[in-house]
Order: sequence, then structure tokens, then C-alpha cells
Amino acid sequence: MLAARWVFAMSHTGYLSSLRAMTLSPWACLNLVLFFLLIVLPGAKARMDRPLHPLPQWLRQALRFLALLTFGFAVFSLVPFVWTAGWRGFVDALAATNGWLVVGPALYAVVMWICRPRALWRTNIAARRFAIGRYAISLDPVTRTAMVWAESRKLGQYDARELSVKWPTPPGAGASSATMLTPVTQPAASTLQSNGATRRSWFARRPKVELMWDSPAAAGHNRTTVFRAPLATEGDRSAARALDATLHQV
Repeated sequence: MLAARWVFAMSHTGYLSSLRAMTLSPWACLNLVLFFLLIVLPGAKARMDRPLHPLPQWLRQALRFLALLTFGFAVFSLVPFVWTAGWRGFVDALAATNGWLVVGPALYAVVMWICRPRALWRTNIAARRFAIGRYAISLDPVTRTAMVWAESRKLGQYDARELSVKWPTPPGAGASSATMLTPVTQPAASTLQSNGATRRSWFARRPKVELMWDSPAAAGHNRTTVFRAPLATEGDRSAARALDATLHQV
């Protein structure tokens, strides 16, 4: 229905003149790029090694930035207009612009959601693939190596026997416990069951888990943090526990 209204509105001024005016407007060109993303990205052919990143990383970041810029501009223009014109004037302007006052910011928000930071794949414990936040880890049991990715950028390839998971330290713990790893059978979340208030404050601050690399053979790389990711969801916590258990079995 919106497309039909746009075509009908363009017929009054002429399609060629409307397209010529759109090409002279940088905001219209940016909207065309975002429309291209909405049409192409959901149907893009994802590769097997990176199913959730069919587009290059630089293009995702550029589109994410442009969508954030246009969304901020649209909201900044819309809120003062509604405040001064009132809801009746807003409804009239909504009908005059063919609904673009609402559809535009919604499309920008959709673009930001599509290009949000995420891992290359979802967690698959059987295939030894783990996803924590925007980081992805793949373990090879034959060569005992681990590949770590930040979105679609490869951070490096490590010996899985030199990697370990460092759990966040509960509030109020001593300095000596800060350097100790939480056992696999007792993750950090389960140690706070006895104190409900402490647990709520603990998860309210979004604790972060770390993947540590301790290589005695590499000078200057003793106890290096490969990445630090917040445990925002239950899936991230489950993936971190499964990764910790798998690294102990390597």
C-alpha cells in the first residue's frame, strides 16, 4: 500500500523529475542504499563457514553507521515537529508524506538490527562451534587448534591446550580469588543462588567472561586476553560453560 501511494505521488510530478530530484538529494541516495540492503541482505547467499555474515565486515559497519546517523536525524526532526504541531498536525503530515515520517525511522532501526554485532554462527556443541556475544570460537579436535573470530574478522588461531575460560569474580570476593578460574561444574552463576540480592546486582552489571591464552613458548604472550565478552543472555552463559568444558577435555 505504501509503494502504491509513493508511485501515485510520483506520477503527479513525473517519474523522471522525481528520480532526478532524488539523485540530487544525499539523503535520498542514502535511503536507496538502505533499501538495497533490506532487499539484498536477507536473501544473500551465506557461506558455510560464516552463515550469519553474508556481507563483508566493512560494509556491515558502514551501513550500521549510516543507519544510526539517519535514525538519529529522523528522530531529531520528528520529535520537535510532533511537539510543536501536535498530534493532529502530525497525522496530517503523515498522510501528506505517504507515511514516511514513521516508516523512515522504522526502516533505519531495522537496518541497525540486521547489521548488529553478532558471531559468525550459532552455538553448536556437537560441531565444537561456540558463540559468545559477537565472538565465535571453532575447535578442531584432530589438530587441537582453536580459531577465534570477532564478527567476521579473524583474531587468530591458537593451541586449544593453551586456552582457558576466566569467569567473572563475584562481588565481595577477595583479591586472591580474582585470578582463579571458576570450575567447570560450578560456574559463576550457580555460586550466587544463595543470595538473591547479590545475584540481581551481579547480572545487572552484565558480567564479562574472558578467553585467556597462556603460551609458555611465546615470549610476551603469557596470560593474554584473547577477548572479553559480556554474558548478556542465557545462551551466552551456556556457550561459555560448554566452551570451558570442551577446553578441559582437549
